[in-house]
Amino acid sequence: MQVYLPIAELSVNALLLLGLGGIVGFLSGLFGVGGGFLMTPLLIFIGIPPAVAVGTQANQLVGASVSGVLGHWRRNNVDVKLGLVMLAGGAVGTVLGVWLFGLLQTLGHIDLAIGLSYVFFLGVISSLMLWESVRALLRGRDAAVAKAKMHHHTWLHGLPFKVRFPRSRLYVSVLLPGGIGFVGGVLVAIMGIGGGFMLVPAMIYLLGMPTAMVAGTSLFQIIFTTGIAAFAQATFNHTVDILLALLLLVGGVIGAQFGSRAGTKLRGEQARALLALMVLAVAVKLAVDLVVRPDDLYSVTLPLPV
Repeated sequence: MQVYLPIAELSVNALLLLGLGGIVGFLSGLFGVGGGFLMTPLLIFIGIPPAVAVGTQANQLVGASVSGVLGHWRRNNVDVKLGLVMLAGGAVGTVLGVWLFGLLQTLGHIDLAIGLSYVFFLGVISSLMLWESVRALLRGRDAAVAKAKMHHHTWLHGLPFKVRFPRSRLYVSVLLPGGIGFVGGVLVAIMGIGGGFMLVPAMIYLLGMPTAMVAGTSLFQIIFTTGIAAFAQATFNHTVDILLALLLLVGGVIGAQFGSRAGTKLRGEQARALLALMVLAVAVKLAVDLVVRPDDLYSVTLPLPV
């Protein structure tokens, strides 16, 4: 069943879009990530213009994240206080990112910027996550041992403005979660992602949050930053295709419910290893597309007959 996307200016199979939304929604609930790291490249792979894929993806992330948070909220796995601190930084980062997105679009460099950003961030973070997860699994360390190691103090724990977060049993500077949220907000605007692939490991390794609390808290913050990004992209950059967003949203909301249930059956190391493998695969595919010679090097427009 083909549907025409007015902003993207092409026809796409509606069932394909629903299926992509469902898969990404499942991953959102399973790993506590918005899933944009996978959805945006998939949209680009099926022919959606990168700028439209980024702008529209933020809308889908709002629905998928809300659905995922509800599942974690029922299990009391959301630290609202910490999430609000991250949101404060995320809001500032999102506004800055949307402005930068518009500037790159005006200069004609937005497609290249999106591709390079994905290859760099996804490649580096997935490699680090995979290395740590595989090493933990091979050594047979359980979550308790890993958690103890995460709580070793570094210079980051000496930062000022410390606040207690009872739900996560943390006493850290608000600059840490605020800074993490800021970077996540920039990524939402530039790459069309919730930033969960960066937020989740940062919350685990920098803040030392319990793994069970990370997914729900991450999604709680992602709801609002993606909402701000979606509104700003539609208003200032005009890159949001409502029909595309609606199809992705329907599939995402359904998939997130199944993902949040499946997430309770995975150990922390297993979940991180699976997430790292998927992120790395996407990074490799994007890198290959950037360097491989395309089938059509030029687009030639013939003059109209006189």
